[in-house]
Order: sequence, then C-alpha cells, then structure tokens
Amino acid sequence: MPVRTTPTLTTAEQLFGMVTDGYRYELVAGELRMMSPAGGRHGRIAIRLAHLLMQHVDANDLGVVYAAETGFRIETDPDTVLAPDAAFVSKARHATIKNEIAYLPLAPDLAVEVLSPSDRFSRVESKAFQWLDAGTNLVLLVDPETQTIHRYPSRKQIEVYQLDETLDCSPAVPEWTLSIKDVFR
Repeated sequence: MPVRTTPTLTTAEQLFGMVTDGYRYELVAGELRMMSPAGGRHGRIAIRLAHLLMQHVDANDLGVVYAAETGFRIETDPDTVLAPDAAFVSKARHATIKNEIAYLPLAPDLAVEVLSPSDRFSRVESKAFQWLDAGTNLVLLVDPETQTIHRYPSRKQIEVYQLDETLDCSPAVPEWTLSIKDVFR
C-alpha cells in the first residue's frame, strides 16, 4: 500500500531565517519557489523604473519605494511571500507597519514585475493576479522583449502600453505618469 506524505509547508519566518545559497526564493501557499538571479537587461530596466518612481515619490512626499528582493507577506496560514522588482507603499499605509526588519505584512499599493527571458508570461501574469487579490491597487508587468508595459488595475481591466505612450499610475501613485520610452532607454 502506498504511503501518502503531506508536504512540509514553509513559513514566512523560516524563509526569512534561511541561509542564502545564491538564489532568491518566494513562498506561495507555504511552498518555496526558487528564482534565478536576474540578467543584465532585467536589472537595468527594473532599477530604471524604480528610479523614476522614487524621484516622483520623494519629490511629493508620498511614501516609500522598495527595491527588488523586498518580501511582502500577502497571505498567512499558509504563508505567501512575494518579491516584486519594485514596489511603492503610501505614507499612510507605511505608518501602520510595526516591524520593517522582516517581510512587510501587507500588499504594496504598486507592484512592478519585469519579465526575465526564462519567465513564461502566464506565470508572471498569475503573480500579477496574486498581487491584485491581496489588495495591490496597480500592477505593472514590464516586457523587455516587446518593450511594452501591461497595466493591471484589476483582473478585468488590462491595458498594454507601447513605446510611444505614457501610462497613468494614479490612484496607486498619485499624479505619477510614466513614459514607456523612459523605462526602456
């Protein structure tokens, strides 16, 4: 008779205390998902977009911008911890965080995901839906291959922006418009 085993679930606390092995991990419903280090194009685009975001946020005292690898615990029991390539949390919501040392216990107002060459679009889009389901107001999915940005204010409203267009990120980031050309230059 076959023996059934129940997979051991990992908690956010266990993930946070793991010894690093050169890889990044996310936690989805208690299961570890390894993420390879990003390539050069991915990193350049992610930091460029984060820089543009941070300039606007700082100039208008709107809140806090987080870099790639920052973990957001968006579900508990079992835990889900996701790490976007860039994120924004409004000043009012940031003030509610009691411990910023561990994973942040909320979904960001804005999450940015940059596709890597090894990513399947459907997997990253599924992650965009996880962000939205957790309360993120806007998800931007950046596709370096096609030089487009997919704007997800909800599961039902998805817009694709081309290189010569400007994307409005309000109300997630008040009064922030993003030139698609500036992200990919």
